[in-house]
Amino acid sequence: MGEEKKVVDRFRSRSEHTLDDKGRLNFPSRFRQVISTYESSVLMVTTWGKHLRAYPVSEWEKLENKLHTQGREQPGLVSFVRLVVSGSTKCSLDKQGRLLIPVSLRNETNIDKDVVLTGMVDWVEIWGKDAWRIEHQAALDNFDSYEESLAKLGIF
Repeated sequence: MGEEKKVVDRFRSRSEHTLDDKGRLNFPSRFRQVISTYESSVLMVTTWGKHLRAYPVSEWEKLENKLHTQGREQPGLVSFVRLVVSGSTKCSLDKQGRLLIPVSLRNETNIDKDVVLTGMVDWVEIWGKDAWRIEHQAALDNFDSYEESLAKLGIF
């Protein structure tokens, strides 16, 4: 029997959660484990369309640097950069593993109490439950349309 290869720690899977009255989210232990590989319990949280994205600081800095350098070459991205960077907030996990989501970010994305977390390899998406249902159904309805792109990647 060969040795099992260690699975790389990345943000994977999805789960449903409820924010407490202060807007704190119990961040799943599997995601906290991934964050620990970044040697920081700080996340950068920002609006991203109809949901929020939470990045480990080092991943956020990579995105920010791309936007600052390469983004200037892309027409029409100034408003996008303004939205995403101005909306970013440094959030730390507390000792209980909770993430306080600022009211301003919750209001921008209509996040109330029930949320869905989706692991996206290098970041975590935070969706209001109703918005997630719509997004998830749209992805299911369009599943066949992904074949060409997946084939180009050698996946399909």
